[in-house]
Amino acid sequence: MNLANRVKTLTPSSTLAITAQAKALQQAGHDVIGLGAGEPDFDTPDYILKAAEVAMYSGLTRYTPAGGIIELRKAITEKMARDHKLMYDFDQVIVTTGAKHALFTLFQVLLNEGDEVIIPGPYWVSYPEQVKLAGGSPVFVACEDKAHFKLTPDQLEKTITPQTKAVIINSPSNPTGMMYTKEELKEIGEMCLKHNLIIISDEIYEKLIYSEQLHISIAEISEQIKAQTIIINGVSKSHAMTGWRIGYAVGPRSIIKAMTDLASHSTSNPTTVSQYAALAAYQADDVEIEKMKNNFKTRLDVIHEQLNALPGVTCEKPKGAFYLFPNVSKLVKQSGYENVEEWVSALLEEQKVALVPGSGFGAPDHVRLSYAIELEKLEEAIRRIAAFIAD
Repeated sequence: MNLANRVKTLTPSSTLAITAQAKALQQAGHDVIGLGAGEPDFDTPDYILKAAEVAMYSGLTRYTPAGGIIELRKAITEKMARDHKLMYDFDQVIVTTGAKHALFTLFQVLLNEGDEVIIPGPYWVSYPEQVKLAGGSPVFVACEDKAHFKLTPDQLEKTITPQTKAVIINSPSNPTGMMYTKEELKEIGEMCLKHNLIIISDEIYEKLIYSEQLHISIAEISEQIKAQTIIINGVSKSHAMTGWRIGYAVGPRSIIKAMTDLASHSTSNPTTVSQYAALAAYQADDVEIEKMKNNFKTRLDVIHEQLNALPGVTCEKPKGAFYLFPNVSKLVKQSGYENVEEWVSALLEEQKVALVPGSGFGAPDHVRLSYAIELEKLEEAIRRIAAFIAD
């Protein structure tokens, strides 16, 4: 059976092979430590669970508007005003089945065949695939370790062509955990204004920051930049709600309306009970978020030091998210392996530690290590990696 051409362009996930290998070892009875988790290892807070229960037993289990219940969209606008002093009306918000669906829907309504989207690398693995599925062309810009993995205005301007439609900014970043400063965002935003580019600002990790640097949304810089920015966010990372599948997009009415019209013919609406759970999340204070964040920070402080002490490994300390993204190219070369994928596979086979190769993120010299597991397991993973290096 012939498949549609659009799916033939998709690049297989770089994590699939290592994940399959890890699962096979686990099924064979081995103690595998997986450091590939892209979700918090905390339970959803009780007050959110109770709100979902109340919704279920109150009969709130039917269809909602395609763009989400008005109460949640209003709560999101209040959150934007509270956190960023950004004023939006509820009809400038669409609630989606996760932030990934917000991005997918956005690309579908924005892109025509051949439109280019600039993607700074290292990047989240789904950005280029979603651009391709919408008929667009991902254009990668390699951001170097010495530049803290961040896009510079010069790099951006050199990459822009007549076909460029949008640029993606992800701060804090998956996989690097790096963040843009207000001045850096201002320079990028002004470059986008100069060339009339849409800015897609993925802010899903905004609540998980471990430095004194504050999260700044690029839409805060000016009203002109705000008018060309679509913010993507959700409750998955901030409230440990990955499985509830609630994300959202905030931006110009014309774009949000188009996304809502498309959603009405795809998902109908996000899961009703999950929307009421997310409403409770945004109506509460950040006490539970702070507890989770402090736990992540403790892990980061311990593990980053231990990781950087390994011979041949260099890793800048991230400012947010829950990933470390060390450069292991020197170590891999010294160890006699052809590439990072081969080294990662051997590490898993011999020491039962599963890392994610950086090639899927556009950075083949790196690996991604998630610290969204218990500190004891993280320290054991570092000991196993050290033993593997020493062999």
